Amino acid sequence: MTALRSLRLASLVEGASLLLLLMVAMPLKYGLGLAIAVRVAGTLHGLLFLVLLSVASRAYFERAVPARSLLRVLGLSLVPFGFLAAERLLRRDADGDHSTSDGPR
Repeated sequence: MTALRSLRLASLVEGASLLLLLMVAMPLKYGLGLAIAVRVAGTLHGLLFLVLLSVASRAYFERAVPARSLLRVLGLSLVPFGFLAAERLLRRDADGDHSTSDGPR
């Protein structure tokens, strides 16, 4: 699997885990008193975030994505539903449209 494809997948999975944490686990904790839901979802999300960082570093060192795009993807990973914008950005990079890239790679 290419570094760019791995980054797209990791971004989607990590973003979905953030939504799971915020929209399922948090209501279960505060609505029903099931604190274990946040512990499990939070741990999963944390591990997936570390995977995203690892895959992002691979993409950076293989020059699969412009550095500016990579920083935007990592920033968007901190925002709920940001992974959707990151996917659009990475899809554009996969199609070869680097009109907003930061120069030659």
